[in-house]
Amino acid sequence: MKKLVILGAGTAGTMMLNKLSNVLDFNEWQITIVDQFETHYYQPGFLFIPFGIYTRKDVIKPKRDFFPIGINVIMSEIDVIEPDKNRVILMSKVVLSYDYLIIATGAKIKPEETEGLKDKLWFKNIFDFYTIEGACALATFLKIWKGGKLVIDISEMPIKCPVAPLEFAFLADWYFTEKGIRDKVDIQFVTPLSGAFTKPRASAVLGDFLTKKNISLTTDFSIARVENETKEIVSWDENKIPFDLLVTIPTNMGDESIARSGMGDEFNFIPTDKSSLRSLNFENIFGIGDATDLPSSKAGSVAHFQADILTENFLAAVENRDMTAKFDGHANCFIESGFGKGILIDFNYDTEPLPGKFPLPGIGPFSLLEETKMNHYGKLMFRWTYWNFLLKGLELPIESNMSMAGKRL
Repeated sequence: MKKLVILGAGTAGTMMLNKLSNVLDFNEWQITIVDQFETHYYQPGFLFIPFGIYTRKDVIKPKRDFFPIGINVIMSEIDVIEPDKNRVILMSKVVLSYDYLIIATGAKIKPEETEGLKDKLWFKNIFDFYTIEGACALATFLKIWKGGKLVIDISEMPIKCPVAPLEFAFLADWYFTEKGIRDKVDIQFVTPLSGAFTKPRASAVLGDFLTKKNISLTTDFSIARVENETKEIVSWDENKIPFDLLVTIPTNMGDESIARSGMGDEFNFIPTDKSSLRSLNFENIFGIGDATDLPSSKAGSVAHFQADILTENFLAAVENRDMTAKFDGHANCFIESGFGKGILIDFNYDTEPLPGKFPLPGIGPFSLLEETKMNHYGKLMFRWTYWNFLLKGLELPIESNMSMAGKRL
């Protein structure tokens, strides 16, 4: 019997588990999934918690609700992967041998990578919203905050969901306007990038939105440390930005087990072929989602598109066929812009976000690179789609690779 081990039961790992469970013969395959946590988090929902739109209960469900019958589930932290021996050693001392391995261990924030960030102001005047704990603590803080200088800072790239920091800025503008204290809040968006976003065309559009909303933009700022006593973030060239409230997007890194295994880059991300999703170093190992070093966005939609490609290529690999499916870096992101409206961008490795209609040419109902109420509803509807379709590995009427249909050059 052949053995498939999937490391990580987040978005990418759970999708792959369900997709492959539907096509592999359980008489020939033993499928094992490993994760250390029982709770699944709808991470896009963390963005809404600080503003009271969602609560903790809106973004959590038991992981086992999404596991198919007949697979082996092990809840344990991973100690080390030994690819030369085709085995994984868990912290529980269980040793798992495998014929094929899919690494979906994701990414998480590492505030300790920045000096002074996780110090005495942590969860007092400094918060993240990339964890459930940070988002909930920030929600409590914002209920009583009377205003001041709000700084939103991205420590370094890459990060999960690159548009989320911008969305936070837009929602903050809306939130403080609704509370009647927008004139008492100075919002500053600070990024190590040369613009508001990673893609130039979208960066120009989103930068304009920052300007319209009276949110100042500081680019090319690489944070070196946080001065807790004076409430300042300081760049490597000693540029200082004061804050009363710092919302940080700390350094994102892959799982520590990848570092212990000697399999990752400096951020613990797995070197992965950007088209086939096979490991660059081991033929029987594949990577998916945030765990990889791919130049695509680390976002749920990307993991969804990757899952379709990886399913095809995995089946080809185990049947000794050529892997012909190619992932093109497709990303599709709804961007909350506040006041009940949103923007939608659709792009890949080679093509910038373009204006047009999505997914049906000329019809939509969603508009690309345009602020509409329908795009906002699309963002909210995604939570239902995520729980009921994406995690279960069900097909959606969206092509895995980016289509130019409906787009205007």
